[in-house]
This record gives sequence, structure tokens and C-alpha cells, in this order.
Amino acid sequence: MPSDDRSGNLAPGELLGLYRTMLTIRRFEERVTREFRRGKIPGFVHSYAGSEAIAVGVCAHLDDADMITSTHRGHGHCIAKGCDLRAMFAEVAGRVDGLCRGRGGSMHVADFSKGMLGANAIVGGGIGIATGAALAAQCSGSRAVAVAFFGDGAANQGVLHESMNLASIWRLPIVYVCENNGWAESTPASYASSIVRLADRAAGYAMEGVTVDAASVVDVHRAAGAAIERARAGSGPTFLEVTTRRFEGHFVGDPAKYRNEDVAELRISDPIADARSLLLSSGLFTDGDLQALESAVDVSIDQAADWALESEWPDPESVERDVYAPTGVVQ
Repeated sequence: MPSDDRSGNLAPGELLGLYRTMLTIRRFEERVTREFRRGKIPGFVHSYAGSEAIAVGVCAHLDDADMITSTHRGHGHCIAKGCDLRAMFAEVAGRVDGLCRGRGGSMHVADFSKGMLGANAIVGGGIGIATGAALAAQCSGSRAVAVAFFGDGAANQGVLHESMNLASIWRLPIVYVCENNGWAESTPASYASSIVRLADRAAGYAMEGVTVDAASVVDVHRAAGAAIERARAGSGPTFLEVTTRRFEGHFVGDPAKYRNEDVAELRISDPIADARSLLLSSGLFTDGDLQALESAVDVSIDQAADWALESEWPDPESVERDVYAPTGVVQ
């Protein structure tokens, strides 16, 4: 790619990989939404559509030894961290072949083998867990990094400020990623927060504070890379605020009558469309190339969903299984 374009230091193949993962998240959410509306998925579903660049831009710098915690809107984080699509879809659908045997559902997906310590329905619930994971990594002498994903609503939770203070004192290898979509369910951030730029709060903890826009996966990738490199080097935590757009209501089915935004205008800042444009402008990929990739992603999602929805429901008699650790395991 030309050095003066918006691709930053990303090689064409890297950007293509980011594009594919973002598209996988979008198609996953679209299929989940359809199945939820058909009554095939229990509970609630919160779509990550519009924020794909955050999970992808951050997790591109992580491996299985690195750990993340997620939110109620966590499908994108799971996919970006490498969770198996079939087992993940089965979990969202509450089936026994899911990552958590159908016990977690959409808001509690986890896969420790991938460093995905769990989505969390509690606002800010994963922040303390990620901070503890960072402390464990530091104490063990590993180079692992922890990332806590949370929203602008959780930015006002006490656990974040307690965690940031401790992480700064101990220079823990953690990145606090605030996905600021401007809405804490139906409460606007302009009402609930005393400042506009939430990353400014990092200064109170002698911590690096950075704000980028999720409209560009390149920008997120660059900022996240610097923060994660800083954490690995032992230079302490970073507060990374990524402004984004929530393309849907708080949950699937939310009429969102409280919003004064034109969603059609929000969709103009689509990170997937932006990445596609960059790929085409590189001159290395044709529209046909990208259409072939997009078709392959569609097939992978359909195969995962079809397999998951044919999976069995958990046996009701197993409801007490996995509630307590087996005798003798915990000393």
C-alpha cells in the first residue's frame, strides 16, 4: 500500500485479516439476530454491530496466553479472541455443545483456553477480574497482558477507579478499553459523565489516556498496539477510550425511542466499509476478491449456526453440575 494512505503501518495481508474478522463478527450478529427473532435463542441478545473495529483492533495484538474480560455485548470480543464459531453459536443458543455447555448463554460466554475469561452481565463486572488476571501474570513472571473491555456506563463504576488506581501503583500489564457508544442502555453519556473525553480520567491515576475513533480499525490497531506493548514492557496500564456507534438498540427488540440520533447517519461511519475501501484503494485486491472472501465468511457463519441449532439442549437433570468444584480439587 502507498505510505501516504490511511493504512498506517499495516501490511495489506494484515488489513485483509482484520477485515475478515470484523465481517465475521457482523455476519455472526446478523444471524444471531435473525434466530433470536425467530424464537430460536433464549434470553436477551445485545448486538456488537458498529463496534467491530474495537475488538478486532485490540485482539489482533493478543495471543491465547493473554486474557480479556468482556461485557453483556461480548460476541465480538469472543470472535476476535479466537473462540470457535460453532461452539460459540451453540452457547448463545443455550445448547449442550456450547463453550459453557449451554449454561452461560449470550451474556456469559467464556473460553479459558483462548484467554477469554468471560462476558459479564454485571456492568463493569469484568474490570476487577481482568485486573486480577494482570496481577497474576505479573506475579508469575509471564509476558501476558490483560484487557478489560467495558462501556461508558461502566466508566462510572467504582470498581474501575479502584482497579485503575491499583494497576497504576503496581504497574500491572493491563489495558482498560472503554467502548464509548454514548449510551449506557438509555442514559446518554452527556448526562451521566462529568467530562466529555473519558480518557482524561487516566491522568488522575498517572496513567496514559488515549482516545481514538472506532470508525477506523487502523487507528484502533495502532493505539492498542502501543498500549499493549507498553504493558508487556512493564511500563504499566493504559486507559484506551474508543468512541463508537451503536447501530442497534440496547438489545435486539429495543425500539430505542429515547435516541435522538439518525441511525442511518451513524452507519456512514461503518468500520467494515472503511476497511473495505482501504483494501480496494491499495490496488492489491479487486472487488471480486473481496466478494469471494465475503461469501466464504457467510458460509462459515451459516455452517456454525446450522450446526449449533441442531445441537441438543442440556439435560435438565444436569442443572447442579459444575456449580461446585469436585471434592478434593480445592484445597
